[in-house]
Amino acid sequence: MSDARLPEELLEAAADGDHSAWTGLEDRFGQRMWSVARACGLNEADTADAVQGAWLRLLEHLHSIRDPASVGAWLATAARREALQIMRKGMGNHPHLCLPEGGPIDPDPASAVLEADAGRLLWQAVSDLHEPCRTLLRLMATVPEAGTHQMAVRLGVPVGSVGPTRLRCLQKLRTRISLEEAVP
Repeated sequence: MSDARLPEELLEAAADGDHSAWTGLEDRFGQRMWSVARACGLNEADTADAVQGAWLRLLEHLHSIRDPASVGAWLATAARREALQIMRKGMGNHPHLCLPEGGPIDPDPASAVLEADAGRLLWQAVSDLHEPCRTLLRLMATVPEAGTHQMAVRLGVPVGSVGPTRLRCLQKLRTRISLEEAVP
């Protein structure tokens, strides 16, 4: 069950040493941070480093965040900056891939809320699916470079069944989301 406290309450509690507040922040914003770092084209290990670096930046700046209610946007920006730094140190990849298309690095609050809500709804829909769909869709989102063989090994299925299973799972997810959107 997720922590119902407001982001600014979680931030204040985390600054006071409340471990459950850190867990609440990670539950609420962790997936978004991973998505931001992955969007920069990093591999899994570098993505983990970028996200960990963003959490470290939060720890360093716990008492100096100007708008605690926007800690989610702050963390996403920190993850993006950490990812860019890793890319610059690496092979000189293309840092422009990391910037959001057609918009500023810090989205306006309304967009951030809508994006976060859509992400929560999507991951809740994925969590509601049965196996192997739940695991397959999480793998597709978090380890996009994983090949069919890797997915087959992880799922414990024949290599030839990964593609058809992926199609069925995506269709189940589309159906579930469509049904949820139709409910007033």
